[in-house]
Amino acid sequence: MGGSRYIIIDQNQTYFITCTVVGWIDLFTRPEYKNIIVDSLNHCFKNKGLVLNGWVLMTNHIHFIGRCEEPHKMSDFLRDFKKFTSKRLVDAIREIPESRREWFLDKFSFEARRTNRAENYKIWQDDNHPIDLQEIDAYQKLDYIHDNPVKAGILEFPENYIYSSARDYGGIKGLVKIELI
Repeated sequence: MGGSRYIIIDQNQTYFITCTVVGWIDLFTRPEYKNIIVDSLNHCFKNKGLVLNGWVLMTNHIHFIGRCEEPHKMSDFLRDFKKFTSKRLVDAIREIPESRREWFLDKFSFEARRTNRAENYKIWQDDNHPIDLQEIDAYQKLDYIHDNPVKAGILEFPENYIYSSARDYGGIKGLVKIELI
């Protein structure tokens, strides 16, 4: 966890988690990259015991509220999610027409060498800043998640952002399977 005071103690507790791209690089600007995250979250719901209560994907990070059902563990999910999406994202950067291709690959390669924490490319920061929701109001964190695109000036109403569970809470089927709080 990079020396953070935020750690996952109970592997099946509900947490507010943030996964951030190294250097806060705005990677998630193309639908192809965003859909890798959506597909991975849905896969983890079906196969890795992931239960999401809320999520939002921004240009350089993802916030979510969730837990893993036994026998699955949150730490295992996070490790596998980051590893899988990193590989898929690098493949996509190489495959699609991407004006920032060389810059992305250079930055992610540099970060892998600098930290010695990945073989070729490092996309995600190590820390996930998990916050145990037994100690704080889950609804406050859910509002924070859903307000991210509004505060970023992307749109006026949270439920209009398709890469978020705000749609589900607004009565519109979202892209990722969630369990309402």
